[in-house]
Amino acid sequence: MAGRRGARTGRGWDAAPPARTGGSGTGRSRRGGSGVPGGPTGQRSEVAGRSGGETAQPAKPRDEAELAREICLRQLAGRPRTRAELATALARKGISAETASQVLDRYDEVGMIDDAAFARAWVTSRHQGRGLARRALANELRQRGVDAETATEALGELDETAEAETARLLVDRKLRTATGTPDAVFRRLVGMLARKGYPAGVAVRAVKEALAERDAEAAEFAEYVDADALADAETEFDRDGL
Repeated sequence: MAGRRGARTGRGWDAAPPARTGGSGTGRSRRGGSGVPGGPTGQRSEVAGRSGGETAQPAKPRDEAELAREICLRQLAGRPRTRAELATALARKGISAETASQVLDRYDEVGMIDDAAFARAWVTSRHQGRGLARRALANELRQRGVDAETATEALGELDETAEAETARLLVDRKLRTATGTPDAVFRRLVGMLARKGYPAGVAVRAVKEALAERDAEAAEFAEYVDADALADAETEFDRDGL
């Protein structure tokens, strides 16, 4: 009985684990020790060897002219730009005035910058799309750096007849949904045209003609509107600089 108990104890849950073959060195190698080339230590050594043999190369400084050209191309990708607009964009990015001038001169030579063509396209687009008159268009061209001579030439393609026709179209469009007394409608429509740059004489005539064709009440009000007197008053205002 004692023998069987001893045997059972030796083989039971409290029995000592069997001895591992191959010694303690083999046990360490199974856990990925330094003796195994593919273990963590071996990997660290390999990485260290690679990093030690390859030094990082410092980034080459960007050429300023190349950077300036990239800035200009990004600006021109959105819409045509004037020379002044591109010069402003380059200055904001820290490009020197000398480099900016060289790059912009080259863009002038190849036709990528053309302020005269820009001004003509701007006048046509903004007049047809937004109904802007010459006064408002001149202000927009000035804000974009177009010189006075170039702007005047472009605005010369928009004559007084075309301006008056556009003013009348704008009034007719607004008058379809306008509400209120003829006097209130008159003031709102004249103000709308004034904000778009139309002279007082052109604005008043356009609204007066439109009201005269609307209904009897509006036509009666229009009879008392003196477009010439208002135009003369505006001329005095501009001349005196008030």
